[in-house]
Amino acid sequence: MHPLSLYQRAMGPAYLRLAPALARFHALSGPQRLSGHVLVDAPANWLARVLALALGAPQRAAQGPISFELDARPDAEVWTRHFPAQTMQSTLRGAAGRVVEHLGAARLTFVLHETEGRLVMQLQQLHFCGIPCPAWLRPQVVAEETGVGDALHFHVQATVPGVGRVVRYQGHLMVPPDAVQAGASA
Repeated sequence: MHPLSLYQRAMGPAYLRLAPALARFHALSGPQRLSGHVLVDAPANWLARVLALALGAPQRAAQGPISFELDARPDAEVWTRHFPAQTMQSTLRGAAGRVVEHLGAARLTFVLHETEGRLVMQLQQLHFCGIPCPAWLRPQVVAEETGVGDALHFHVQATVPGVGRVVRYQGHLMVPPDAVQAGASA
């Protein structure tokens, strides 16, 4: 038996209601490589580009294949997204029923919700360069995943008040039905 994944622990019983492709993806363990397709929008303006640069997020619009590397360990997951024009990496850890993502100069704390089989990540806190972001300046974040067949569909967008869209990408990854999963026998 592999230990439960970060998402299984953070979501508790709600995890069991996720669409099958999402549940398989978030139960993966060890090193994995997935592929799919992505559409990336450029940051809205020069200030949004500066913020995107500080996060390691894509700087320009692109469309094409995406390669996703996952290194899922019991204590953390490293996500490396190879977009058509740039690579973005983040580290995720569990903390008291939440997921904390370290992305460039930012530390984002999310609460996870299941809604009709979808996964919705709700931003609860943001620290930028170690400084807490006040609620009035906190970005509006859309971070949703759906599952259809063997595909995980994702939509991610962050918009900062007074600045505009910093990052937006959407697409899908194919989740192999036979990948090594946490909570499954080896």
